Amino acid sequence: MQLGTRWAAGSEAPASVPASLRAAIAEVETKGFTGHWTLTWLEGRAIAELDAGWEVFQDRSGEIIARPFED
Repeated sequence: MQLGTRWAAGSEAPASVPASLRAAIAEVETKGFTGHWTLTWLEGRAIAELDAGWEVFQDRSGEIIARPFED
């Protein structure tokens, strides 16, 4: 895994956040969650995780998924 970057929810995502994830990240933020996003890379795919318990990623088929963390 490669560490990407971190930014506050509600602020503009850094340029390193893939365009494909930005709309889903913005949608999660409309739910009123606060905290910080962390962008990491796993097997070449970006994963954005919000401290409040959400993740946004692109699955192997190319679908963008936004969901609460699974325990």
